[in-house]
Amino acid sequence: MLLPVASTEQHGPHLPTGVDDMLVTNVCRRVAGLLTSELPVVVTPTVWCGLADHHVPFGGTFSLTLQTYYLLLRDLCRSVLEAGFRKIVLVNGHAGNIAALAAITTDLTRELNAPIATATYFMAAREAISSILEDQPGLMHACEAETSMMMAACPELVDADRLGEAQGPAFDVVASLVPTLKRFVSFEQVTSTGVAGDARRSSRDKGEALLAACACALADGLRRGEPWEKPAFPSTPKAGEA
Repeated sequence: MLLPVASTEQHGPHLPTGVDDMLVTNVCRRVAGLLTSELPVVVTPTVWCGLADHHVPFGGTFSLTLQTYYLLLRDLCRSVLEAGFRKIVLVNGHAGNIAALAAITTDLTRELNAPIATATYFMAAREAISSILEDQPGLMHACEAETSMMMAACPELVDADRLGEAQGPAFDVVASLVPTLKRFVSFEQVTSTGVAGDARRSSRDKGEALLAACACALADGLRRGEPWEKPAFPSTPKAGEA
C-alpha cells in the first residue's frame, strides 16, 4: 500500500497551494501503473496536510503539530492494516515532513507491529532530477522543478503570466536536513517571493521527464524488494574485506 503524504502551503505567485498534494499523488499513481503487472500496489487518498509552520507567514498554509500528525498517520495506517494490507510505504511530497516521518515511522512500526516505511519521491531520484534541470541542481520550492511538474500534471493551475516573478534565492534541501546546529527558520527569512530557485525556464517536457524519473526510481526500488528484503543500513566492511 502506498500512502501519499503532502502539505498545503503557499507556492509563490504562480502556483496553487496544493502543489505537494497534486505532485505526490501523480507520482504514486504512476508507480502503481508501472508495477501493476508485477506487484499488487494500491494507492490511498493523499494526506493533504503536514508540517508547514515555516510557510505560515505567506498565507494559504495549513500546518499540524507533530503530535497531531503522528496520531493521524497512526490511525490511517491502522485502518490500512485492518483492511488486510500487510506493508505500507508513506510516500512523502513535502520536505518539511522528512524529519518528522523518520521518527514517526519508528514509533508506528513498534506500536502497530507492522512493516511501515517512508520515502520522499524527489529524494529517490536526485541524480535524474539534476540531469533534467537547467538552472538548479535539485528540487527547491515553487521552482524550475515543481513548476515544470505542475505544467505536466495540472497545467491549468499554473499562472504563466506570473512566471517572471517566480524566482528567489537557492535553497539546498539536502543541507537543510543534515543534523548540524540548526534552529527553526521561517521561509520568509529565506525568500521574499515564496519561491526558492528559479521557475522561469520551466517547461511541460521537463515536468513529464521529472515525474517519470521519480516514479521509476521508486518503482525500481519496490521491484527490488526494498526496503523489506534488505537491511535499512548497509554494514560497513571490516578491515581486509572487499
